[in-house]
Amino acid sequence: MRSLPNPAPWTAALPEATPPPGMAIYQLPTGTYETRAAFAIRGGSFRDKRQFAATAILVRHPKGDFLIDAGFGANVAAHVAMQPRFARAPFQSARTVREQLDDSGYDHTRLSGVFLTHSHWDHASGLDSLDLPVWMNKGELEYAASDGDGKVFRAVSPGHEIREYSFDGPAYLGFSASFDVHGDGSLVLALAGGHTTGSVVAFVTLPSGKRYAFIGDLTWQLDGVHRRVERPWLLRALADSDAEQVRQGILRSAALTELMQVVPAHDGRAYDGIPLLSGAAR
Repeated sequence: MRSLPNPAPWTAALPEATPPPGMAIYQLPTGTYETRAAFAIRGGSFRDKRQFAATAILVRHPKGDFLIDAGFGANVAAHVAMQPRFARAPFQSARTVREQLDDSGYDHTRLSGVFLTHSHWDHASGLDSLDLPVWMNKGELEYAASDGDGKVFRAVSPGHEIREYSFDGPAYLGFSASFDVHGDGSLVLALAGGHTTGSVVAFVTLPSGKRYAFIGDLTWQLDGVHRRVERPWLLRALADSDAEQVRQGILRSAALTELMQVVPAHDGRAYDGIPLLSGAAR
């Protein structure tokens, strides 16, 4: 695999964060779809089958809980069928986010909304069975309203309150601007762009000091971060709005791997150690 240049590790102080006691995160895996590594990472093998995860994250916080992405929805088969023929992959669906919340006895009044890392189908599908606000920035709203890859979002978003947020905070860990959701540094969205116009990285800091960077689709697999490998040329042309911006995002993410758990959205291994939702999360 041909790697991007090795970035210097992040040596400056990490941004201040004061997450409150009781804050926690949980993973909600909603299924997988199959992709050959040759289509996922530059230099990947056609013989290497990858199971792409479709996983949401629940961020519990005393000021209000949020989801990061929505995973597969109840109508995921119809959403896959809305993709161009070449992009339709064999998939396995599991319980939706809504079903997992209900099964755990979760109090839905705690849920303040969902932040999409970006508006592609495999991040927005689960909105079809959730009744909650969707928080998006202006760039992503414009992308979702007009781009062909926003078709599923446009199908599942009617009826949802759309709350627009802006990046009124400073540069954050190499990314140009940020939005501190609760004002305490525990959940910070940073503008990444490149994959879609307004795609974001969601940074989470827990009371234990453990940090996460949920990088969406800057890269689809951990190889992209650890080996600094971008998508193959054709997939960059089809999937990314600005390949150079994605490249820079990969390098920024790679520079953080010694300081936090970096989680590409579609690599199931990247979620290791994040607990599943259970009755204890009520």
